[in-house]
Amino acid sequence: MKSLVDLLQVSRFLRQHDDAAVQKGFRLSIGFDFQEYVSVTQVTPTKEPTTRFFQMDRSPISPGHGFWMVGLDKNNDVALLQAVRTYELSRSNLADHISNVFRDIPAPLACPQNHWTCTAPTAKKIKGTIAYHGDLWIRKDFRGKGIPKIAAGVAFGVSFAMWAPDFMCGLVAQWVMDKGVVAQEGYKHCEPGGLRLTEQDSVNDYLLVWLTGEELKSCVEGRIE
Repeated sequence: MKSLVDLLQVSRFLRQHDDAAVQKGFRLSIGFDFQEYVSVTQVTPTKEPTTRFFQMDRSPISPGHGFWMVGLDKNNDVALLQAVRTYELSRSNLADHISNVFRDIPAPLACPQNHWTCTAPTAKKIKGTIAYHGDLWIRKDFRGKGIPKIAAGVAFGVSFAMWAPDFMCGLVAQWVMDKGVVAQEGYKHCEPGGLRLTEQDSVNDYLLVWLTGEELKSCVEGRIE
């Protein structure tokens, strides 16, 4: 049985991040309809297509098992987007699940053996209730201002309040790691091979980042540094 969530402390944690967003020039809202989320992302300039984890036709999200966040500037234009969903993997693990989500992507004709897979060793050990955090997009004029810390803080706080997951995790490109975004977000662990495509002359690799449930609890019920 999971420990009870201190909702009062969670509300204080979220309020601090919400206030920080206002100070940066945008206001946050939470949504639960992922059809609406995909529609918003499709009309947001420079936003890459929504990842498979949040495409309803690829990986359906039932009510209560996901949320998304939008940040609007003073002109009501979208400045920030991100999404979180949960998986129940008591009979499976994150490595197998990621591989299944990307299994049907066709390989190049020249290299039919190529396919996306999850090779991170720890992913085999990540089981139970998993909160997956991703699809982060920040408008160019808001970058370099510490926004990932605010966005992740809200993601952590709401995820902990809704699900108290066993793990909080995500997949990030190496350049995201190099820019210090993951450090801002507060993830404690990182491992290569979260999602990997090995081609003839290169390896396309997304890193797996994660927090344990206890680390998430400590983050949310502690204090912002």
